[in-house]
Formats: sequence, structure tokens, C-alpha cells
Amino acid sequence: MTLESLRDLLVEQLQDLYDAENRITKALPKMVKAATAPELKAAFEKHLAETETHVDRLEQAFEALGEKAKKKTCQAIKGIIEEGEETIKEDAEPEVRDAALIAAAQRVEHYEMAGYGTVCTYAKLLKERVVLQLLKQTMAEEVATDKALSELAESTINLQAV
Repeated sequence: MTLESLRDLLVEQLQDLYDAENRITKALPKMVKAATAPELKAAFEKHLAETETHVDRLEQAFEALGEKAKKKTCQAIKGIIEEGEETIKEDAEPEVRDAALIAAAQRVEHYEMAGYGTVCTYAKLLKERVVLQLLKQTMAEEVATDKALSELAESTINLQAV
């Protein structure tokens, strides 16, 4: 795809996020299985359901733009997920593994927040109101997930790992 306009860049960035979200839907069940703390398992399960909704919203955004939903390999998430899979395989005490899983999950969340923040700005500048509304909903959920993971880490998981 040739990038000739901000709209082209918006579509390309949405393709990157679409690939990322699809990869995350495959990675989260592994994290649920690897987590030992019930509250961490529940947080990952909740975010899996949200991530499936994120995929749907991206498909709606493509449709609103008159574009076909298409993936562009997201090398960053691919690498972050690989690191997370290494964490799962580590020989670690269960409480320490849970703390490491939160760290891995937050890396994913921070990447997503950066990506969604960028595409929200593009959609706003391009006056793509429907797209912006969809993206802002997802951004709010990503921020909430990151906050919930931080609270879980600070109130329980990391203390147990000590």
C-alpha cells in the first residue's frame, strides 16, 4: 500500500492493530492457563472477551471507511507476545510467574494504547466520527485494563511474589 495521505496511514495503522488484536486473542488463553491467581485468571478472561470486541470494532471501522478488513503483520506485538510466551515457560514460583505475566500483559496494553491514541488522532483530523467513536471505546477499555492490572499487581500479586 502506498501512503499518499493521512487516510492511507490511518488504514495502514488500523491493519496493524487488526493483526495485533487477532494475535492477542490467541495469546490470552495461554496466559489464562499459565496464571495461578484466580483474580489474574479472571482479569485475563475478561480482557479476552473485550479483545474479541476490539476485533469486531476494527472491522466496523474498516467498513465505515469503505475498506476491507485486512491485517498487516504487527511485528511489535508479535515480539511482545513471544516474550510473554517465554515468561510462561520460565521455571518460576507461581506467584513470581503471575507477577511476570502482569508485566507482559502491560507491555501489550501500552503498545495498544499508543496505537489507538494515534489512530484516534488521525480519525479526528479526518473527521471520521464513526471511526473515532469506535476507536475511543476500545482505547478506554485498554486504559481500564492497564489500570486494573496495575491495581492487581500492587494490591495482591506482587506482594505475594515478594
